[in-house]
Amino acid sequence: MDKFDYTVETNKTFDEAVTTIEAKSKEKGFGVLHIHDVKATLASKGFDREPLKIIEICNAKYASQVLEKDIKISLMLPCPISVYVAGGKTYISALRPKVIADFYPNADIKELAEEVDRIVLSIIDESK
Repeated sequence: MDKFDYTVETNKTFDEAVTTIEAKSKEKGFGVLHIHDVKATLASKGFDREPLKIIEICNAKYASQVLEKDIKISLMLPCPISVYVAGGKTYISALRPKVIADFYPNADIKELAEEVDRIVLSIIDESK
């Protein structure tokens, strides 16, 4: 199985990185479905942590195509991109879309997953 995640350090502030991921995703045809503010959610339950947001992105065309192949791929959708602070540094990290093909080998989505993988990595690289 390929490496599960792609993670880069950024010199941007946490908020700048989140905003840039949103903008680059939209620029590349991916909608931002939701942003989970994990720090705020945990804080509301009495747990403190450094900033962490999970940005859910999706492209309807790609999602429709993979769901036609195997509805259970919905368990790995939408594509999550995390922005977090650890040790005073800001990171951007994503689940590699191409590994989805490894989890569903009979779905025949290898080429499609690799195409989405290239786009997601470009979103991250252009956002750092």
